[in-house]
Amino acid sequence: MPDVSVIVPLYNKAAYIDRCLDSILGQSYSDFELIVVNDGSTDGSERAVEGRRDLRMRLVSQANAGPGEARNHGARLAEGALLAFLDGDDAWHPDYLKESVAKMSGDAVSLTWGMKIFPRHETTERRWRAGGIPEGIFRATPETDARVIISMLANMLPSSTVIRRAVFEDLGGYYAKYRCVYSEDAWLYLKLLLRYPAMFDYRPLTYRFEDASELAVNLRGVRPVEPFLQDPESVEEGCPPAMQPLLREVLARRALKTATVYGYWGEFQQSRALFQRFVSPGDWRLPYFATGLASCTPLSGWAVGIVRAAVRRKGIRN
Repeated sequence: MPDVSVIVPLYNKAAYIDRCLDSILGQSYSDFELIVVNDGSTDGSERAVEGRRDLRMRLVSQANAGPGEARNHGARLAEGALLAFLDGDDAWHPDYLKESVAKMSGDAVSLTWGMKIFPRHETTERRWRAGGIPEGIFRATPETDARVIISMLANMLPSSTVIRRAVFEDLGGYYAKYRCVYSEDAWLYLKLLLRYPAMFDYRPLTYRFEDASELAVNLRGVRPVEPFLQDPESVEEGCPPAMQPLLREVLARRALKTATVYGYWGEFQQSRALFQRFVSPGDWRLPYFATGLASCTPLSGWAVGIVRAAVRRKGIRN
């Protein structure tokens, strides 16, 4: 059996998938299998895979079900003790797998690498340091700052995170209900951080291309509500009792910010639902409490309309 199972969810990435596959098949570490899951592509993306001749690689197909289910499908077929995921529009440094296998020989059940972001040629190290993400093994405790967990969730991405298959299965994989396409990974990583030790390494061994990542930079309008806010019971269920207060604060902080965003877009009913489900009066010191509360009424939409109109008028005059 291979040491590592590499899983690529593929949906309409014909322009980028060759770069992704080249970075995998060109790894300095060769004891891996590569499972590409074609998630109902309509642009012929799978043809780039079919044209390859490498015994380590296989292509499977499914009706379009979203990236979470595509990754889960690949994981169910995997034989390696470690799972490494790479999105079809991302790529790896040639030593990504070699370094991952070497570092995962200890107690950590996951390893998240820094990223180099193109075309800006910036790395995530400064952002990680500012967010309090430590380098090395991290284990959350009841005293952990909720802001650090939230920072980790924003930076633990499938393309840069290796996880032990047994733990992945224990946690239930990525969120896959309702063809979820946003933050399906954070649902999994939040559960992981509450229960297991994770490792972080600042070195940018993953390459992310913003011009190709539609959900990262090209989304129009308000983003969907994160799965751990849509389905909090599935996260709360396996959370150790001692970690419940930390989880509650993480959810409250995210709910307040999300409610504020929905209020900006005039969707006060969604804001109200989030506020009522996750926020208590004792949270008044948290960021976005006032704006989140104000977003729970129809007045928020009217106020935003006035602001937008004023901005448009100013733009016309300038």
